[in-house]
Amino acid sequence: MQGFLNLNKPFDWTSHDCVARVRKLLRLKRVGHAGTLDPAATGVLPIALGTATRLLQYLPGNKAYKATIRLGVQTTTDDLQGEIITSQSCPGLDFAEVKTAIAQFQGKIEQIPPIYSAIQVDGKRLYDLARQGQTVEVPKRTVEIFSTEILDWRDGDFPELDVAIACGSGTYIRAIARDLGAILQTGGTLAALIRTASSGFNLTDSLTLTDLENQLQAGTFQPSIPDIALEHLPSVTLPTLSAQKWCHGQKIPHTLDFSGIVRVYDQETAFLGISKLEDNLLIPTTVLKN
Repeated sequence: MQGFLNLNKPFDWTSHDCVARVRKLLRLKRVGHAGTLDPAATGVLPIALGTATRLLQYLPGNKAYKATIRLGVQTTTDDLQGEIITSQSCPGLDFAEVKTAIAQFQGKIEQIPPIYSAIQVDGKRLYDLARQGQTVEVPKRTVEIFSTEILDWRDGDFPELDVAIACGSGTYIRAIARDLGAILQTGGTLAALIRTASSGFNLTDSLTLTDLENQLQAGTFQPSIPDIALEHLPSVTLPTLSAQKWCHGQKIPHTLDFSGIVRVYDQETAFLGISKLEDNLLIPTTVLKN
């Protein structure tokens, strides 16, 4: 069994928990995921099965979320799972001011990841250092926000903003919630998060773990084909003899007007793997078929 499972991650499960459950259900050793989701988040978690785990590095990094940001509260983890640092009601907060502030999160921006995150500093995970009470300087990173769309606004003592965010890889939505609160001088934290798209997979096509179990019991489960999320890469089709040579690790001459990573197919449209095109040579990098 090889390909991808578009999993709808349940609340309060780690991404590792999901991989372990899928591995057990499918009785498959080689299982991996793309793009960690926090336990409190739900939504799209792409799972690679079998040899498709070798393709995870080639998946597109773009993601999309629906987030609920609660204003007036700041926590240690930048979401409701952490301890409250400050709490101040802000019933008179002007929605026009909120709209102006959220509009600042567009394009390439600098972002400081949450102190409770999986980023490594000096070889150690930030969340491990934070749990040990160690204070470290978290380096800024440049991330890209493609769009932010306000979906709903609920005023009150602790108003909440629902927003749809499309972004590049490495973006922390918790940090956006925190930084929005800082701009408004109210404090802000992430109250809920759903990932609606990730690495070429969408929430509307996802399966819950219950769906997966039911399909396995009925004998109807089929993973998505390995190259389904690789359409952002150009493709090359090789004649039969060249395809055989490429599958055995040989470099194949090929003239194209670009260089980089490409999908490789044979004349029967079978997906063979991934190649690097350099100096008019197709250099095998990930061969799925021999």
